[in-house]
Amino acid sequence: MNTLARKLIFICVSFTFIAFSAITVASPVIKIVMEGPFEENYDKVNQSLDANRFFVIFEPNIGNSLTYFKERWGDEYNQNGYEEIQSLVFCNPWYVNQIINKDPEMAALCPLSVTLLHKNNKTELLFIRPSQIKPDSPAQPLLIKLEGDIVNALEQARMED
Repeated sequence: MNTLARKLIFICVSFTFIAFSAITVASPVIKIVMEGPFEENYDKVNQSLDANRFFVIFEPNIGNSLTYFKERWGDEYNQNGYEEIQSLVFCNPWYVNQIINKDPEMAALCPLSVTLLHKNNKTELLFIRPSQIKPDSPAQPLLIKLEGDIVNALEQARMED
């Protein structure tokens, strides 16, 4: 095989590896961006989770809690300039039961949460993908379905206008 052919094969293999490496390695965090006022986006997400049988059990206002440290942290405080930082902590009893039946260690997922970061009229929804936590779990098919159902609920909230 001549040098040109080797270089061509090397380039093709390298390109294929680079092109597909981003596809095969999924981020453990899903980010969905919503436009508009925070309160409206927050309500849409809350209502969509509920409509999809993910029951919100706690609504921590993380940004409000952080303000207590503003003076103490000085320049280290909220360097990204978020106007709102809140979470919705939720659970679906059926999924909890089914996942615990398959893999009791995955009970650590309950409750789940979505964090909302807001600035400049944009709200980022951040959700840790259950399927990425323990890929070899006996509950993996359920974790994939759970993840899909939650992402679907978050996408429904984003599409609602």
